[in-house]
Amino acid sequence: MRRAVAIAISVAVFAVLAYFFITGAAPVDYTSEANYTNPITGEQSNRSVPQQYLDDTRQDTGASNVVTAVVVEYRGFDTLGEVTVLFTAATGLALLIGEMKRRNLPKEEPNFIVKIASGAVLPFIVIVGTYIFIHGHLTPGGGFPGGAVIAAGFLLMLLVHVNRGLPERKISVTESLAGMTYAIIGLLGLVFAHEFLQNYLPLGEFTMLFSAGIIPLIYIAIGFKVGSELGGIMHNLKGVHEE
Repeated sequence: MRRAVAIAISVAVFAVLAYFFITGAAPVDYTSEANYTNPITGEQSNRSVPQQYLDDTRQDTGASNVVTAVVVEYRGFDTLGEVTVLFTAATGLALLIGEMKRRNLPKEEPNFIVKIASGAVLPFIVIVGTYIFIHGHLTPGGGFPGGAVIAAGFLLMLLVHVNRGLPERKISVTESLAGMTYAIIGLLGLVFAHEFLQNYLPLGEFTMLFSAGIIPLIYIAIGFKVGSELGGIMHNLKGVHEE
């Protein structure tokens, strides 16, 4: 019965969303049309969206990476939503697995070479991941790929130490603090710049590490959040007790 109700609700929601999508107004071609408002300055634009980003990113955000400026500044709410989706997925996985993760099956220990090599490689993995999200406003990268690289280091440790897991409490605290930091940075934008996630810090010198206002801070928070959440997902999937 519950399964039938869940299917019926899902079909109804999908039908409603599909109806509004199909009957909605035709979307504006922002790649060629110029009738839209700049989300940062509030001014009416006389250029297409791509041209607007390419021309004004440096002045508006101070970031040399245009993609970063789009993701964190121009479309900051989208990134906040993506982080929320990842958190929801990690939480849902933990709830679905439940006590099943406590059932430890026999595991084969890796050989000596793999253990030694993984210990030597792990620091470099963490350094590379940290570099990626700290320099996200300057080079290709950012919080999501940087956090994923660090999570790959966690995965390596889980594969090498077959009877050990990650410290769940520390991961949970790190994820919570990173998420709170992201939200607080956005709320401070309301206080100092009158808009959520609006930049309120000096843009600094272009192409330098300490530049682009709040963008590096947001990417650092996202890097820690993504790394800890993906690490928690892998820990739950492995199914071992906390160390």
